[in-house]
Amino acid sequence: MKNREVAGVLYQISELLELHAENRFKVIAYSRAARSIESQKEDIEVVCREGRLDAIPGVGKAIAQKVEEYLKTGKIQVHQDLLQNTPAGLAELLQISGLGPKTIFMLHEKLEVNNLDDLEKAAREHRIRRLPRMGATSEKNILKAVERYKKRSTRILWSAAEPIVDEVSGYLRTISGLENITAGGSFRRARETVGDIDILATASRPEEAISAFVRMPLVEEVLGKGPTKGSVIVKETVQVDLRIVEPRSYGTALQYFTGSKDHNVHLRQVALDRGYSLSEYSLKRLSDGRDLFFDKEDDVYAFLGLPAIPPELREDRGEIEAAAAGRLPQLVDLKDIRGDLHVHSSWSDGRGSVEEMAREALALGYEYIAVSDHSPSVGIAGGLSPEKLDRKIEAIAALNETLKGFTVLVGTEVDIRADGRLDYPDEILAKCDVVVASVHMAQQQKERTITGRLISAIENEHVDIIGHPTGRIIGKRDPYDVDMPAVLEAAARTGTAMEINAYPNRLDLNEVWARTAKEMGVKMSINSDAHDPEQLKVMRFGVKVARRGWLERKDLLNALGLQELIRALKP
Repeated sequence: MKNREVAGVLYQISELLELHAENRFKVIAYSRAARSIESQKEDIEVVCREGRLDAIPGVGKAIAQKVEEYLKTGKIQVHQDLLQNTPAGLAELLQISGLGPKTIFMLHEKLEVNNLDDLEKAAREHRIRRLPRMGATSEKNILKAVERYKKRSTRILWSAAEPIVDEVSGYLRTISGLENITAGGSFRRARETVGDIDILATASRPEEAISAFVRMPLVEEVLGKGPTKGSVIVKETVQVDLRIVEPRSYGTALQYFTGSKDHNVHLRQVALDRGYSLSEYSLKRLSDGRDLFFDKEDDVYAFLGLPAIPPELREDRGEIEAAAAGRLPQLVDLKDIRGDLHVHSSWSDGRGSVEEMAREALALGYEYIAVSDHSPSVGIAGGLSPEKLDRKIEAIAALNETLKGFTVLVGTEVDIRADGRLDYPDEILAKCDVVVASVHMAQQQKERTITGRLISAIENEHVDIIGHPTGRIIGKRDPYDVDMPAVLEAAARTGTAMEINAYPNRLDLNEVWARTAKEMGVKMSINSDAHDPEQLKVMRFGVKVARRGWLERKDLLNALGLQELIRALKP
C-alpha cells in the first residue's frame, strides 16, 4: 500500500517540477524513482527500515532521503513547497487526460490559464488552436477531456456500476488465457456508490490481454496502457482499470485491491505482529526475508489466524477483531429472503396489477408479498380512500383463492402527516396485514418535529414497519433532520421494524444505521418499494446494504416463513 502512495507523491513532484520548467534531468529522476518504487515487490517500509532505499534502481541518495522523510512524517517538504508555489487550479489541470505539464505550462504562460474554468473558456473561444503544436483537433480533445473530468467528479450508484462490470467481465472472458476475473475495490465491497472500477485477473500472455482490453468496443478513451495494466473510459465518464497479476500472488493482490484502505492498514499490522510484512505481492517473513505466496484470498486470512472476512465488512469497523474472536456474523444472503413487504400495484401508483406483482414474486421464489399501496394524503400517487382499500382487500382475498404456495398480504404505506397523525384511522389500519408508515410530506421540518412524527407512528400498535426512515435520495436529497438513536430506541421498545428500502437511489436505512438498529435489538425488513414487477428484483441491492450492516437472517422480518411472519407481526 505504501509503495503506491510514495510513488504517487514522487510522480506529482516530477509533474510539478516540469510545470515550473525545472531542470529536465531532475524531472526524469523523480519519475524514474516513482516507477521503480511502484513496481517493487518488497514493502517500501521494510526496505527503508533495513537501510536499502538507495539500492532500488533509480533511487539515489537524495531521493532516498525524501522517501524516508515521507515514511516518517507523512510528507516531503519539497513536495509541500511545490504545491504552495503552484496555483491550486493549475495543479488540478494535471488530472485532465492528455494534458501534460509542458502543455499546461504553455497554456499558463501564453493564455493565462490558471484553472479548469480558464481552460474551458480558452477552448470554447478557440484560442488554444492558435498555439504552437496545438490546432483545432487538440482544442476539441481538450474540451472533451474537460467535460469528462467534470462529470467524473461524482461517483456512480453501485446499481449503475453493476451492468458495466458485467459487460466488461463478459468481454474479458472471451480473451484467451485470461482467468480469475474479479472486480475489486468499492464495487466488491458493495458500497452504495462506486468510483473507478478495478478489475483483477491472471493471464498467460498479459500484454496481449491488456491490448485486447483497451480495444473493447465500449471503450471511449484509453487513459493508459502498460504490460500489466490498462486504464480506459467507458460510458462517457467511468474509468475501468484492468490489472494482470501473477497467479501465485492472486490471493494477496485480490485482498489488497478489494480494500478498504483502513482494513488493509489494520491487516498489515496483524501481519507485522506475527512477524510478516503483507503487500499485494506476498507475505514476507521479516526474520529471513522469505516470500510466501497465496493464490487464494481466503488463505491469506487463514495464515494470519483469521477466518475469511466477507468483502462487505472490510471497512475497519471491528471486523478484524470479530474475526479473531470467532464472532463474525453469518451474513444474510439473497436466497434467505422469503418475501417483500412493501410493493405497490396499479391500485395506487404502481404499473402492475396485484396478480402481476404476485406472479413475478412467485417466480423469484418468494412465499408472500404485501401490496402496500399509498394512503389518501399522497394524492399525486393515487392514494386509496378507505372505500377503495376495502375493494382492494376483497380483490386480494379472491386472488389468494387461486394461488398455490403463495400468499398476497393486504398492506398499506400509510403517510405520517405533518402533525404526526397517521393518514388512516386505527379501525382501517386494523384491516391490514402489514402497515408500513412513511414520511412523504413536510420533510423540511425541524429535527424535533420529524423525530416526534416518527416516534408517534412507531408507538401506534398497528404500525409494523417504518418505511425509508431517513427519506434520503442518494446524490439528490439529504436525509431529513432526525434523531435516529431516539427513533431506534422507540422501535426497540415497541417491537416496530425499520425498513432497508432496496430501491437503488434510496438504500435507506444505510448500513451504519442498519448495524446500529441490529445492536439495539430492532428488527429490520428489506423491501423493494417496487412499482412494477421488474422492480421486485432490486431486492439484491437492499441485501448488500444489510450485509454491510452486519445483518443476519435472524435480524429480518422478511426472512421468516409466512406463519412465523404473521406471528411476529401480530404478537
